[in-house]
Amino acid sequence: MKIVGTFLDEISHDIPHQNWGREEWDCDFKAMHAMGIDTVVLIRSGHKRWMTYPSEVLAKRENGYMPPVDLVDMYLEFSEKYGMKFFLGTYDSGCYWHNGEYRKELDINKAVVEEVWKKYGHRKAFKGWYLTQEVGRAKLGIIDIYAEMGKFCKSISGGLPVLISPYIKGVKAVWAFSPEINAKDSIGVDTHSKEWNEILSGIQGAVDIMAFQDGHCDYHELADFMVVNKALATRYGMECWTNCESFDRDMPIKFLPIKWEKMLLKLKAAQKAGVERAITFEFSHFMSPNSAYLQAGGLFDRYCEYNNLPARAKDFRG
Repeated sequence: MKIVGTFLDEISHDIPHQNWGREEWDCDFKAMHAMGIDTVVLIRSGHKRWMTYPSEVLAKRENGYMPPVDLVDMYLEFSEKYGMKFFLGTYDSGCYWHNGEYRKELDINKAVVEEVWKKYGHRKAFKGWYLTQEVGRAKLGIIDIYAEMGKFCKSISGGLPVLISPYIKGVKAVWAFSPEINAKDSIGVDTHSKEWNEILSGIQGAVDIMAFQDGHCDYHELADFMVVNKALATRYGMECWTNCESFDRDMPIKFLPIKWEKMLLKLKAAQKAGVERAITFEFSHFMSPNSAYLQAGGLFDRYCEYNNLPARAKDFRG
């Protein structure tokens, strides 16, 4: 199974910023293309007061900081240049839905979706939506958020597909800002299956693609969770992808590029489970030849060698 998509984590929640400009991003998209990536997903159009594009909605309603560069426009430009599909992530308030005010989360998100569709909906590369709120269990009003936002995004854009990337509430599902690497409140496959059956039954028709993050359970458990995810997606008429995390959750340093052997094991588990496509979180920090982490170039090279691709990290370094 090959990686054919990546998230773009420009407004990061827990990963250092790389301070790239146009030249660096152009080089990065070129490297993605050489590796076989055909889909990029902006993980969030805004987070709290930070924005990826000059949003009048977020500036007025959330006191957002006006960005110096329109990143959505730039990402669409490079997606078009390299023949990629672009999925736009919605807004994450960082507070409303976490505090039980999911209706506020929905209202501000609908205004953002209307705004971005008016500004960028005509662009050739604009091919879908990503609902940025991520959960591992049925909580925080997530069924209503996914169902209502998914239907709204599809209605305003003529039915463009909607993607979600939830996580498994497994033994590695710990808070990013904690040194812990093992969770005390993890759940097993049976509970995961029961709760996600409930969630998917409530969002059927609103979400088209489900790409579970693959790093929150132990490696020997992953195949079992993936088989369940694939079966549930099929039951509710969704595509089942995997979000193959390219960073390591096995150490208290959060986060560093993953060892190639671990990534390969996860990709083989996804292939065995019959998952359709693999995307990653995320190329630019953890696989890019130009990442701030030197190990990322090594991961790029090992991946390309294994898949008999001629690309090498040295060919894309700026």
